[in-house]
Amino acid sequence: MGKQFVLNNSGQVVHKFGDVSRETLDRLQVFVDLVLKWQPAQNLIAPSTIPDIWTRHVVDSLQTCWTLPEAKTWVDIGSGGGFPGVVTAILLADDPEGHVHMIESNQRKAAFLRTALRETGSKGTVHADRIESVAKEWRHGPVDAVSARALASLNHLFTLAKPFTAQGAKAVFHKGQDFQREVNEASDAWDFDLIEKESLVDPMSRMLLFSNISARPE
Repeated sequence: MGKQFVLNNSGQVVHKFGDVSRETLDRLQVFVDLVLKWQPAQNLIAPSTIPDIWTRHVVDSLQTCWTLPEAKTWVDIGSGGGFPGVVTAILLADDPEGHVHMIESNQRKAAFLRTALRETGSKGTVHADRIESVAKEWRHGPVDAVSARALASLNHLFTLAKPFTAQGAKAVFHKGQDFQREVNEASDAWDFDLIEKESLVDPMSRMLLFSNISARPE
């Protein structure tokens, strides 16, 4: 039977989200265990969200890849504790073309991300530097998509992602209930095509899929 539920450590159903292989679920469990192990020293997620880590972080992050399933090469900016970067890498672990570049300037968190990729058997590269610096020196080929979660306003995200989106990459950004205001503000300075998808975790939040992003002339 295909896995159609995320299970917590007690074997309880936390969130129905679709068909995921046993191997993927096992990798996700390894990742969750690593996050909880490193949490006291690294503060990878908000302490108040630890009891709901599967729903608040894992399922929320799974939506990134599901929003743009045809994307194989991702750049996750401001990767922090690996949500969604490591989760995306786990989903693509068995895809020969799948690869996630995670950009995180915090050296200790970058070390955690490398450990997470290794322990989950996922394919990715961790760039321990500022987003602007990594983008400026990019030598890793074309990118299909850029992702970010809980990092910055849309205006700032578009600026950070521009080196990749200017080359045709799409962008998948998680946004909360104030998403419409951010979209309206961004549209003053940027042109883009947008597809909104309701979040599986919070009906007031959205997965925003952007394409054809370009800065408006000043």
